[in-house]
Amino acid sequence: MRTTRLVVTGATGFIGSAVLRELGRLRDEEAFDLVVRAVGRRLPDELSGADEWAEADLADPDSLAGVCDRADALLHLAALVDAHESPCVTVNERGTAALMGEAVRSGVSRAVHLSTAAVYGLGPHRGIAVDEVAPVPVSAASRTRLAGEAHALAAGATVLRPGLVIGAGDRWAVPALAGLLDAVPALWDGGRATLSLVAVEDLARLIAHLGLTGVLPGGRIWHAGHPEPVRLAELVGALARHGILPFPAQELPLDACLEQLRSSGTHLSERQFSLFAEDFWFDSRDLWRVAGCPAGPGPLDRLASAAAWYRSVPMDRTA
Repeated sequence: MRTTRLVVTGATGFIGSAVLRELGRLRDEEAFDLVVRAVGRRLPDELSGADEWAEADLADPDSLAGVCDRADALLHLAALVDAHESPCVTVNERGTAALMGEAVRSGVSRAVHLSTAAVYGLGPHRGIAVDEVAPVPVSAASRTRLAGEAHALAAGATVLRPGLVIGAGDRWAVPALAGLLDAVPALWDGGRATLSLVAVEDLARLIAHLGLTGVLPGGRIWHAGHPEPVRLAELVGALARHGILPFPAQELPLDACLEQLRSSGTHLSERQFSLFAEDFWFDSRDLWRVAGCPAGPGPLDRLASAAAWYRSVPMDRTA
């Protein structure tokens, strides 16, 4: 069996670490012959699943020289989420351009680039196909991640746009929802919003599958949520059943919710509120079907395995 060499950026992050665990599982349980090279700014205390470490920084293009040498696939999972434009441009746009240039120079045969459905900007978005509406990103992070996509596509990469990603290690989606529910303790608009969610272990399984098989044509964008969307009321109900947050005792219309949010003093924004309170749903069915990768039971069914982790970390209660 020929050894497959993969380069992984963002290996210490929420999604990247899940991909490393999945690659380790494939090697141990399914006997894949893999060599995994993790790329990052500093060697972590523990990097389970990686065989090699390459010290490099997306903010320093010169440091990326050689990181893709002898590799078959690149999984680019790193991104900077920052309120300021300049560092996001440096990492998400220029860093991605330099990394993709290295992949092309090294002859990498396939690449997966992780982006975000946040590039579409404010919704509501209801079951839209890829670029059915023009992306209108509203934050520095999403603007520069959209710009980074162009460099990935030019290098022949498969670009993935997940919606909300949940699971053990999530320090954004569910914690932000908890903080917003603290600020506006109600089921917003009856919880009718339809959301694109994916469990981190299912997204990691998909990314590993794409990196190993190259089954998708390069130079194309795909939505990467679970194919079945989730209602906000269903998400909040599942989190409440697992003791992660309380189920609201009342319902409020969106106008009243926004008025209460503005007066609450929370640092969380109306934009963040809209990601949960309005439809944020992107048609992802084609990806799983064309990739030949089972989507799994769904993010709410996966919550049981993440519940203990969520209960162990502070939710976003800042007012």
